[in-house]
Amino acid sequence: MDHMQSITINAIVNAPVEKVWAFWIQPQHIIKWTFASDDWHVPYAENDLKVNGKFKTTMAAKDGSMQFDFEGIYSIVNENKLIAYELADGRQVKITFEENDGQTQLTETFDPEDQHPIEMQKVGWQSILNNFKKYTEEN
Repeated sequence: MDHMQSITINAIVNAPVEKVWAFWIQPQHIIKWTFASDDWHVPYAENDLKVNGKFKTTMAAKDGSMQFDFEGIYSIVNENKLIAYELADGRQVKITFEENDGQTQLTETFDPEDQHPIEMQKVGWQSILNNFKKYTEEN
């Protein structure tokens, strides 16, 4: 399969980078924001945040109609700055954290999969990122 152009999304979170980092990586927070719409939830999350460490987040429709595991292995962990990982299907993902005046810019770059249109993937990942922003700012 040819790797298509990677997709980049971002959000500015009104919180210092230490809080943003903690809410991004801690399973008790991950389960509260890692979904694109209110009819989905995360019944399970585990995260071993270190190089070669694994993570797994179970995403599920609240009505029980479908669920899947979002999982991968970390390749780079640079506290409060950068996380990179490879998904189970080989796609690469990179997230950067940049604090500026008490706000944190999150930039996420990921390889698209070839099952769904690029725009749909971008919208889905952006929705999750927006959900993260909302959750982090409100808690």
